[in-house]
Amino acid sequence: VQLVESGGGLVEAGGSLNLSCAASVVLYSSYTSRWFRQAPGKERELVASISRHGGAASYGESVKGRFTISQDTARSTVFLQMNNLKVEDTAVYFCNLFRPGADYWGQGTQVTVSS
Repeated sequence: VQLVESGGGLVEAGGSLNLSCAASVVLYSSYTSRWFRQAPGKERELVASISRHGGAASYGESVKGRFTISQDTARSTVFLQMNNLKVEDTAVYFCNLFRPGADYWGQGTQVTVSS
């Protein structure tokens, strides 16, 4: 299984980025899709998740109202739209597919927000 992330980069505070994660996996909709991030010297943090079969989305407190997770099951792709970015959002962002007995990770994409 491969997860290929894209869309990271350098943006000014207040700007937007849209991350994508394309998965080569069978029965994509049977997985919970999640985005995590890890800043230097900090633990990996759950940013957003969307439950399998297109269920409810949930968000970390620090990104609520600014980030939106969505997915295109036909393309086995999960997105993270990030608006009103803050310097503290700077981190490596990882996508993750999870279901009991399976846990897959992407390689990560760097997001840097400048002041």
